[in-house]
Amino acid sequence: MRLTIEHRTRYAYDTPVDYSIQQLRLTPQSGFGQRVASWNIRVNGRMRLNTDAYGNSVHTLVVDTPHRSIDIVARGEVETGLDLPPLADTLPLQVYLRETALTTMDEALADFACQFGHPGGGLDLDGLYALMQTVRERIAYRRGSTDVATSAAAAFRAGEGVCQDHAHVFIACCRYLGVPSRYVSGYLFTEDGHLVESHAWADAWLAGEWLSFDVSNSQRTNGIHVRLATGLDYRDACPVSGVRRGGSGEQMGVQVQISQQQ
Repeated sequence: MRLTIEHRTRYAYDTPVDYSIQQLRLTPQSGFGQRVASWNIRVNGRMRLNTDAYGNSVHTLVVDTPHRSIDIVARGEVETGLDLPPLADTLPLQVYLRETALTTMDEALADFACQFGHPGGGLDLDGLYALMQTVRERIAYRRGSTDVATSAAAAFRAGEGVCQDHAHVFIACCRYLGVPSRYVSGYLFTEDGHLVESHAWADAWLAGEWLSFDVSNSQRTNGIHVRLATGLDYRDACPVSGVRRGGSGEQMGVQVQISQQQ
């Protein structure tokens, strides 16, 4: 499948901002079943490209003159469903067993995880499938019910959330049960275009390889998914993050368009 993707992010402010710095994880890489045919990012500022500890391509965007808006447009074409291996890991697997603020366990979540195995004891493929499906059953998909600071434990208590919450709960349980796991940000193509935003899922390490689980859709990832970045949780892999000096009344808008080339 050949997909054309356009991801627009706009920040607007009521009063001028003196200085902004943003980290843009908006550049997919070839590998893990996909090949990047073309890709570019347009911004109203200066960018510098580097590779972070997780192997992600990250642009640092700096706008150091007074401004009332920032416009970021990432666009390109990606082929999916290919027989291409993942990129080489840059970190030891033990890193992906670490708890983070967004994946810390509480008693209720630990009790839930123990339905599928013993702490530190690992899971087989059937166990990972069962965990994925049960997480999706326990946490209803509801936009606006959580935000980017909501932890796995909080989303589990609430019983509702979005794709990032499904991924965080799955990851937290995997790590508690001794399965290295990581957060993945990216895109999901749908025929009817009902999902026009970023998407998130999880990788779990099993039998010497990473396997990807789209918890929100209770399925393994396939040719309709495009990977952008990975990390321990949302904060490591989110498409855009940053800080500013000055300015007030921030408004952020995101538009994603994905189409299939014939």
